[in-house]
Amino acid sequence: QVQLVESGGGLLQTGGSLRLSCVASGSIFSINRLGWYRQVPGKQRELVAHITTSGSTMYADSVKGRFTISRDNTKNTVYLQMNSLKPEDTAVYYCNANTGNANTGYYNYWGQGTQVTVSS
Repeated sequence: QVQLVESGGGLLQTGGSLRLSCVASGSIFSINRLGWYRQVPGKQRELVAHITTSGSTMYADSVKGRFTISRDNTKNTVYLQMNSLKPEDTAVYYCNANTGNANTGYYNYWGQGTQVTVSS
């Protein structure tokens, strides 16, 4: 199993910056990629960005050029640097760890979520 603990959420104004952190523990050797998702009430959880063990990244179109995902393998931590924040970025942000392989099957672990609120 993998445990994920997020931190860094908060309330800020349009145009501001924020960095989210997520520390992974447990069976970290099984992690294929780490990522961030977000969810607003009444909507499905959506992918924001993810990063693989080799460092490849992927971003949602809505955050490209504004958000940067990175990881520090020595600290088992993934970060999401968010710049030029907009009110539509307001959501609960969840850390995600995708684990497993074709033989064992794949599984997703989730953090508890951290609220990001951007005021206009």
